[in-house]
Amino acid sequence: MPITESQLDTWSHQGSVAQSKATCDTIRGVLEAPDAPYASRKYKTFLQGSYANDTNIYADSDVDIVMRLDSVFYQDLDNLPQDQKEAYQKAFSDAEYSCSQFKQEVVIQLSRPKYFGSAVTAGNKAIFIKGNGNRRDADVLPAAQFRKYTRFRSFSDQSYVEGICFWTSDGTRIVNHPKQHSDNCTSKHQQTNSWFKKTVRVWKNARNRMVADGVIKDGLAPSYFVEGMLYNVPSANFGGSHADTFVKCLNWLHNADRSKLVCANEQYKLLHDTSPVTWRKEKYEAFVSGLIAFWNAWGK
Repeated sequence: MPITESQLDTWSHQGSVAQSKATCDTIRGVLEAPDAPYASRKYKTFLQGSYANDTNIYADSDVDIVMRLDSVFYQDLDNLPQDQKEAYQKAFSDAEYSCSQFKQEVVIQLSRPKYFGSAVTAGNKAIFIKGNGNRRDADVLPAAQFRKYTRFRSFSDQSYVEGICFWTSDGTRIVNHPKQHSDNCTSKHQQTNSWFKKTVRVWKNARNRMVADGVIKDGLAPSYFVEGMLYNVPSANFGGSHADTFVKCLNWLHNADRSKLVCANEQYKLLHDTSPVTWRKEKYEAFVSGLIAFWNAWGK
């Protein structure tokens, strides 16, 4: 029998936001304190991930915070003709301060005994802060502003797509676009008469149940990609009931042309064999197949 409407409705509910907001406010207060070693730099602190996009469920724990350095920026000039590349090189000089230095100083700030001390661990990408009491676990991602240029003739005649970039411990540069992702998910939610984010939460809860039941492996379908895959589904497939929406979205994704699927930020393909910011096709297939089997086996 299919999953009941009451169960799907329960799964659609948003998880607690009060504790995550309190966690973010506490950590932001430390990051933006006047005693920070980078206090003279320009930067912006903001949420990303499930809590930022209102797709968090009760099982979500980590709060994801971005510290974006704006005093310097990194760029991609590959789409510019040679004369515009030369115009850019004449207009800008290399910065003396780097994203790597910024991350080191963020670690120093967070690790001060009067702040989070030994609860701080610098990871491959982000800085983990272990929760304590009402404060949730959190990941702080030090990054820098990134610009993908589409035109540069002068300071007054330029165009670029803005994002963030950071480096992993092995030196791999990661470029992503959390603002576009969040804005596009909100637009999709509006276009679906407020069904999109509810459906994301249903699928995330279904994923967690599938992991618990051994249907799929943990880590197969991160929330970012669940949002991304559902973003591709035409808005007409959302609504009516949770059951109708679940089936219509799943059928559409099962039959979709994989090569045309995009990430919710619309800057990358959703599926790619090697890109560090996209999903692997075999994981997409395993998740879709698992959802079909999960739906058909419910209650048996």
